[in-house]
Amino acid sequence: MKLCLDCGNTRIKWGLHDGQTWYDLGAVPTAEPTRLAAALPADTHPTTVIACNVAGPAVAAAIGAQFDLSIRWNTAQVEQGGVHNGYAEAARLGADRWAALLGARTLHEGPCLVVSAGTATTIDMLTGDGRFLGGLILPGLDLMQRALAGNTAQLGLDDGHYAEQPTTTADAITSGTLQATLGAVERQYRILQEQAGIGGTVLCLLTGGAAPRLAPYLSLPHRAEPQLVLEGLARLEP
Repeated sequence: MKLCLDCGNTRIKWGLHDGQTWYDLGAVPTAEPTRLAAALPADTHPTTVIACNVAGPAVAAAIGAQFDLSIRWNTAQVEQGGVHNGYAEAARLGADRWAALLGARTLHEGPCLVVSAGTATTIDMLTGDGRFLGGLILPGLDLMQRALAGNTAQLGLDDGHYAEQPTTTADAITSGTLQATLGAVERQYRILQEQAGIGGTVLCLLTGGAAPRLAPYLSLPHRAEPQLVLEGLARLEP
């Protein structure tokens, strides 16, 4: 049994993979990493732990102290799992973004836009032959809203709803942050689709906690893959 860990800024997502499918999945708050081992089913005993971490060394140390097994902390490579890393400095690509690209390559054979909507939103371009062309990083939906509330005198964090023509301040903020993110996604999608030699229709793969808030408003081919990072890790050798 392989334990895969996606240590993000907000949550540590875990999955137990038996080599064929997911046996169990869950998450604990990143602020409480010592809860991880207790969150796993009592009847499972992983023989391998493979992880990616963007939450910092203290989180990694707290997780490592809970397991007798050596943890493989996977980081971005020049090439791995059928993906070639086009970053100017391959090692500087976030480990979670890299794992998501590996997952995308596993789950979809054609060109795809990999959108991870969490604390930050990342929008990465992957060709049909596995070349990572680069991508965007922008504030996540909640982070955008908090930035407005924290840096303006009269804009609060009231719950709003999406509207094409918002007529309340709360709706204007919710709609504005959604439209900004959707616009970035759709622009990058168009760039990837227009790349010479891409061939075929680009599919947008959506992952991350805020992905369900984006999906209803996307006007391009897309599919939800909630475990995309874990899928990438599960396919790696120990």
